[in-house]
Amino acid sequence: MKKYLLGLFSFGMILFQPSCKQVADDTWMLTGFVKDDTVNPCLVPNNDSFPDPIWKKTIPWENKDVFNPAAVVKDGKVYLLYRAEDTIGRFAGTSRIGLAESTDGLHFTRRETPVLFPAEDEYKQYEWEGGCEDPRIVEDETGRYFMTYTTYDGSTARLFIASSTDLVNWTKHGSVFKNAEGGKYVNLWSKSGAIITKQEGDRLVATKINGKYWMYWGDSNIYAATSDNLTDWVPVPETDPARKQYDSTNKHEAFKIVFAPRKGKFDSDLVEPGPPAMLTEKGIIFLYNSRNSPKHGDTSLPAGTYAAGQVLLDPNEPMKVIDRSENYFFKPDRPFEITGQVNNVCFLEGLVPFKGRWFLYYGTADSKIAVAVR
Repeated sequence: MKKYLLGLFSFGMILFQPSCKQVADDTWMLTGFVKDDTVNPCLVPNNDSFPDPIWKKTIPWENKDVFNPAAVVKDGKVYLLYRAEDTIGRFAGTSRIGLAESTDGLHFTRRETPVLFPAEDEYKQYEWEGGCEDPRIVEDETGRYFMTYTTYDGSTARLFIASSTDLVNWTKHGSVFKNAEGGKYVNLWSKSGAIITKQEGDRLVATKINGKYWMYWGDSNIYAATSDNLTDWVPVPETDPARKQYDSTNKHEAFKIVFAPRKGKFDSDLVEPGPPAMLTEKGIIFLYNSRNSPKHGDTSLPAGTYAAGQVLLDPNEPMKVIDRSENYFFKPDRPFEITGQVNNVCFLEGLVPFKGRWFLYYGTADSKIAVAVR
C-alpha cells in the first residue's frame, strides 16, 4: 500500500480460496471497538528535526504524514512505533520509524528523533530512498522485542526485521528471508509480517506451534513463514501443482496461500496482515487489512477502500482457516480517515491489552494515527 501502486493480480487468485470450515457463531471475533473521538487523531505530523545521516543535514522527518503504528506495552505504558514521512524523499517522502509513549493509551508523547531509519550501513541499498515502513512488533520469552518492517528502495518492497531490548536502540538483521534457500527470496516483493503471539497479561509474546514460530505476511494474498529464532524465516511453499500459481502483483510463483481476496466483498482486491496474530483457546485470531476492488468488490464501499476483517485459524495447523468474517468490522467513516494522502483508509497494525481493555491503533488515510478501544 501507500506511495507505490500495487498491480492487479490475476483473477484466478481472487477465486482461489482454501477450504474453510464454518463454526457455529462468531463469538471468537474481537468486536465492539469504539473510536475515541475525544483524542482522535491521537498522533499527527509535526516539525521535529533530525540530523539525517545520509542527507548529512537536519530535516523535519515527520512533517508530512504519520501512520501505520505498531504497539506494545512496556513498564506500564503503551508504546507506539509508527511510520513517519518527510517531504524530501523522491517517493512521496522518505519513511522512518518513530516512537511515542502513553500512560493511558490515548495521549502520547513522542520521541523527537526516529529510532529506525535508513543510514550509511549495509542495508542502505534496500532502505534508501523510500525508507523503513509499516512496523509490527512482538516480544520473545526473554523480553526482547522483534519488529518486522518493510524496506523500500523505490522499486521493490522487502520484509525486514530488527530487534531491541529498550525500543530505542535497534539492531537490524536484514531480510527475514536472507537465509531461506540460499537467499533466493531476498529480492522478491514481500511485506507486512505479523508473528503469532500468546497473551501473557499485558504482553503479547511470540509463541511456537509444533516447535516453530509462525508469521503471516503478504499484500495480495496472505502467506505464511516459519522460524526457529524470530529473525530467520522460511516461507511455506505450495507443494500442490494444481494450486501453484504466479502472483503477478508480487512477481513470483505464489507460496502456499493461507487465504485470498473474495469477489464481491470488502476484501476483493487484496488482503494484508494487521497486528500480530494471537493464539487463544478458540484458535488463532488474526485481524487483517483489505482493499475493495473497483471492478468486483463491495458496491456499498467506495472503490479502493481499506477496511478490516478477521479470520480464525486452527491452533495446531496455522495454515488452516476455521472461520472468516463475512463483512468488515472496521472501516473509514471519520473525515481524517476518508481524506488524506490515500483516501478511504483505516489500516490496522497495533493491538494491545492494557489495563483490562483492548487498544487498537491504526493509520488513517495514510496521514494520521487514531485509536479505538474495546
